[in-house]
This record gives sequence, C-alpha cells and structure tokens, in this order.
Amino acid sequence: MHLMSGDDIKQFYIHLISDATGTTLQGLARACVAQFEAVDPVERFWPLVRTERQLDRVLEDITEYPGPVLYTLVDKNMRRKLEKKCKALGVPCMPVLDHLIKGMASYLGRVPVGVPGLQHTLDEAYFDRVEAVDFALSFDDGANMDGIEEADVILVGVSRTSKTPTCIFLARQGIRAANIPLVPHVPFPERALKLKDKENGPLFVGLTESPDRLVGLRRSRLKADELDKHHQNNQYLDLDRIEEEIRDARRFFAKNGWPVIDVTRRSIEETAAEIHIMLQKRRKAKAASGAKQDG
Repeated sequence: MHLMSGDDIKQFYIHLISDATGTTLQGLARACVAQFEAVDPVERFWPLVRTERQLDRVLEDITEYPGPVLYTLVDKNMRRKLEKKCKALGVPCMPVLDHLIKGMASYLGRVPVGVPGLQHTLDEAYFDRVEAVDFALSFDDGANMDGIEEADVILVGVSRTSKTPTCIFLARQGIRAANIPLVPHVPFPERALKLKDKENGPLFVGLTESPDRLVGLRRSRLKADELDKHHQNNQYLDLDRIEEEIRDARRFFAKNGWPVIDVTRRSIEETAAEIHIMLQKRRKAKAASGAKQDG
C-alpha cells in the first residue's frame, strides 16, 4: 500500500458564496470534494452576500486566494460581476443550483421567483422544525415521559449509540424524535413501552454498535468529562460487559419487533436518512390501509 506523503496531498482554496445562509451550498460542496482522494480544501465561506459592497470584499479574497468558486446568487448583476472576475483570474465559477432550478421550472411550467433565502422563510414548516428541536431536547435520554406519545419516532439503545445527535438531526427536518437509553439492570419505562402497540403511536427504532467502537467512544466521552481516572476499571468500559449489553439490547429489540440500525459505520446523516425512509414507509402503509377500509 502506498502511503501518501504531505507532498502528495493537494491543498487548495474553495470559495462558497451565497445570498442566503449557505448551508445547502456548503453541504453540496463537501459532498463533491469528498469524492476526491488526497485533497485538502480550505473553505472560504461567504454567506448572506446581498450587496455590491459585500461582493467586492469576496472578490478581493478570491484574488488573494484563488480557487474554485461555487455560488448561489439570484441577483443577475452580482452573478455577472462574480463570473467576470473569476474568468479574469482563470478559476472555475459554478452556479450549483442552476440546473436543478431550470429542470424544475421546465417541469412545473413556472418561473422561479428569484428571492434570496426563500427556503428559510418563517412559514409553518419553519416553526414545525423549531418545535421539533425543542421536543428532541425535552425528551432526551429518557429524562421525561410526560408527552412522549407525541413523538414521531423513539430511538432506543445503549449508551453512546448516537441517539441524541440523531434526534437533533431528525428534528431539523421537522421530525419529533425522542430517545431512551438502555441501562443495565434498569427497567425500560413502562409508559413508553405501552405505546409500541398503539396504531398511531411512535415508531420505535433500536440503535446498536460494535463493542470495540463503543469502548472507544465511551473512553473518549469520559476523558472529555475529565472522569477517566475514576472509570478506567468501571464496567462502563469493560468489553465483556459491553458485549453483554449489546446482546441484551438486540434481544430486547427482537422481542418487541422493532427495526434495528447498526450505526458502527454510519454517519448521523445516514442513520437519520434510514429512519426517514422507515417513517415514510409507515405513513404509506397507514394511508393504504385507510384507503382499503374506506373502499
């Protein structure tokens, strides 16, 4: 196997320019760059660029640190100015959403309105997302059971299986997510367990992880909490005990008929995406069942 030296890694500047928050642009750029090996991009992130003066500062930076430019700007004059400057510098300048918008406009037979940040307007969906985040924080780690029946999904798993960050990520998509830990020798909350058979109750999803990775994650957590010295010999870090925890968790999931996701090699985004699909299938099945009964 060839080990790459520092000389083999290509470092470059990449400019991300948006007239909105730029989160979509940033995600697309990182997904693109991830497809290339041995590269080290240095992001120059420019959100909320909506005036000529703001753009001039960006152009000065591109001149000083030349590199590919990805942008989402709707103002035609600012777009032309940016593209002209990039052409003079000899750097690529790519409007990342243009093809998507043109394709959608062609299909819908509508002209896009061209308003910066329109996806972040304070509409009902926005407030749904805010409420979902509040919900996830209120029902984190099984600390609260009062109202948990309002959850769309309840994540269950042993300690350090990414329950909390997954709930927060789901909440940002407007999904009400709660999580309950499986703690050795502590009974699972009966109030939550009664919800599993309710027709319109939450979807329960079990999360699991490999024992070796759990040991590493738990040790890192204890170090971060400056408790490592006191817990080196704790059962929390004992590999045999962790293997037993995971076996017990899997038996518990199987007994209740819950779907299980192994998060060992999954990012939080991938786990959330799979849960999203599960919820979608569940809604589709309920709709089909309701239509069948009406028929």
